[in-house]
Amino acid sequence: MRAILLAAGCGTRLRPITNVTPKCLVPIKGKPLLEIWLERLTQAGIGPFLINTHYLAGKVESFIENCPYGKDATLAYEPELRGTAGTLIHNLDFFEGQDGMLIHADNYCLADFSLFLKAHMDRPPECLMTMMTFRTDMPSTCGIVELDERGVVFGFHEKVAQPPGNLANGAIYILSPELLEKLVSDLNTAKDFSTEVLYHLLGKIYTYETTGLFMDIGTPESYDSANNQTFTF
Repeated sequence: MRAILLAAGCGTRLRPITNVTPKCLVPIKGKPLLEIWLERLTQAGIGPFLINTHYLAGKVESFIENCPYGKDATLAYEPELRGTAGTLIHNLDFFEGQDGMLIHADNYCLADFSLFLKAHMDRPPECLMTMMTFRTDMPSTCGIVELDERGVVFGFHEKVAQPPGNLANGAIYILSPELLEKLVSDLNTAKDFSTEVLYHLLGKIYTYETTGLFMDIGTPESYDSANNQTFTF
């Protein structure tokens, strides 16, 4: 299965670390974040990859040239950021009409991607995609989802003060060919995947809850916490 990794962000909350290093390359326990993604996805049989770039794109290019997984990666430079949905729609041909993954690659994630793939294959027939979810200690800072008894999303609560639960959207998705067609026909002007695409799919999004480590490393404090975790690769 092919995967698009969104890795073009500026990482402004992580400054001054990201003044000289793009967020996708900050090291976790000595290994660049993007390498962790590529390594774990490859181990699960996922690839090849398309990675969008923008901020400090030259450093990402140099990294891919020397990365052991670089031969399976294509870089898509964006002079101006297209947005999460915009990047996806602009590169839909990359999936060749098959199921594909869309990944916000700026989180630290040690999920079992093989189980995620299996969940997608076993999803209810009306579901057009599968979303990875995780439990968060800070639900007001995340997009919280509400599920029916089958694990299908029927409600979203995006960074509200008192969300009804702590099951958060991990911004890692497996998209079906039917959804890719819908993006072309009905949602081709969307820029943001969370706010302009997901709300059109209520009742059609299956979920997989990871029990593996999942962390937002967007601040110096959370980044330090990730480096101090006892989990191994």
